[in-house]
Amino acid sequence: MSFRSVEQLLRRNNKTKISCSVVDGVRDQKEEQYVQSLRELLLSSNQLPEKFDDYHVLLRFLRMRGFNILEAKEMFLNMLKWREDCSVDTIANDFKFEEYDAVKRCYPHGFHGVDRFGRPLYIERIGLVDLSKLMQVTSIDRYVKYHISEQERTISVRYPACSVAAKKHITSTTAILDVKGLGMNNFSKSAREMFIEIQKIDSNYYPETLNQLYIINAGSGFRALWKVLKSFMEARTLAKIQVLGTNYLNTILEAVDPSNLPDFLGGTCTCSATGGCLLQDKGPWTDPEMVRASKEPSARQVDSTSGRKRTLGMLLKENQVDIDRSENIQQKQVNEQISEKIRELEECAAQTKETLQALICKQQELASHIEQLRKILRVSADKKGNIQNLK
Repeated sequence: MSFRSVEQLLRRNNKTKISCSVVDGVRDQKEEQYVQSLRELLLSSNQLPEKFDDYHVLLRFLRMRGFNILEAKEMFLNMLKWREDCSVDTIANDFKFEEYDAVKRCYPHGFHGVDRFGRPLYIERIGLVDLSKLMQVTSIDRYVKYHISEQERTISVRYPACSVAAKKHITSTTAILDVKGLGMNNFSKSAREMFIEIQKIDSNYYPETLNQLYIINAGSGFRALWKVLKSFMEARTLAKIQVLGTNYLNTILEAVDPSNLPDFLGGTCTCSATGGCLLQDKGPWTDPEMVRASKEPSARQVDSTSGRKRTLGMLLKENQVDIDRSENIQQKQVNEQISEKIRELEECAAQTKETLQALICKQQELASHIEQLRKILRVSADKKGNIQNLK
């Protein structure tokens, strides 16, 4: 590594606060402390690529792991390994899904506008999927790659454009899943495999990108299927899902304006000029001005300490301080977990002691009863002996 590379790395490690974006809004002070701690922990071991050195990215992993810093770090590192193993950057940049139009015809799905908060709105009509035809025009492997490429586009293009349009930071999607006609009988093995793989990817590697999922037109057949499907999902994800029957419209309209809801779901949009609502990738991300604005320096993160100049010697010293601080944070987390385990064991020991004392008392009580019964037997035997003597 060159002298310049070392200095650049140290300057990056030296940042003691995560930068703010113009659309960030007000941050929770406690959350910010957790994010900073996770960031310092990753930087101290050189495990934070610049691409993911972002406040909201780290916050998503912390939220998914209940703000346990060590578990969030493990999840983050698993994500990096998965991206490397699956060549996710190559998929995002080079993967061509030539069967896109054919897939759309037998699997109606797509982004369509935004919800009332400004988040992207994603819709699937999974009850209309022609699975046999879908597997003829594509494969599970290619569809999964397509899904990954769409997730990457959502994070890199859709969320930033929505953030500019809404003038607030957008990091999640609202989704509607129309399951009319779907049940155990028409949810094949291939469909289950694809669902499980996509669910694993979204939950493990794109955490906290789901704001709310509305499952609509859920009949008895789907509800039986849902009992199976939800066993593959994390509790935090399940808490964001509402399963609704046919009377779903009022609930949906609380989250989505009618103009952004297709007419086949009870909204007022038809998108007739573009061949149908789900064939158009409608949203701020298709507006060149919004996309351009989202890429301008004013909408990007600015490091508040970048203007400060330091010598290499100062950077080395300050970097060591950051490493020591990160090690202390990690040790503190470990100590807290050990202390919690000690408290649990102490409670268990106290309960065990009470149980043992109760058993000892019970043993003494039983011994007393046994002795009384033995006395009765002895008295009975003595009386029988006396009677025999009299005879």
